Amino acid sequence: MQAIREACPGHEILYFGDTAKVPYGEKSSETVNKYAIDNAEFLIGQGVNLLVIACNTATAYAFETLKNMFRIPIVGVVEPGAKRAVEVTKNGHIAIIGTKGTIGSKVYEREILR
Repeated sequence: MQAIREACPGHEILYFGDTAKVPYGEKSSETVNKYAIDNAEFLIGQGVNLLVIACNTATAYAFETLKNMFRIPIVGVVEPGAKRAVEVTKNGHIAIIGTKGTIGSKVYEREILR
């Protein structure tokens, strides 16, 4: 949240934590996609003009779907995390700790190799 505030000074930030349906990491990709679409529709209905998916599993499963569905910029957490890991590794080895869904999606593996 601090990084978002620093990157977007003067902008109002609306935070939506879907505590009713967590954890996402144990749910199917279809279920997480549905939750992500519902959450995005709600937030866009509130007038947001940039959406940050601050959940690795939701990013892994729904990022492309949301980007294709909505006309606002959408940012996920996988790409910046993977990029930073590649930048700081000293031996070329990177360990990822994540939910079953995030690890099973292989999204970090693909992004790190990219």
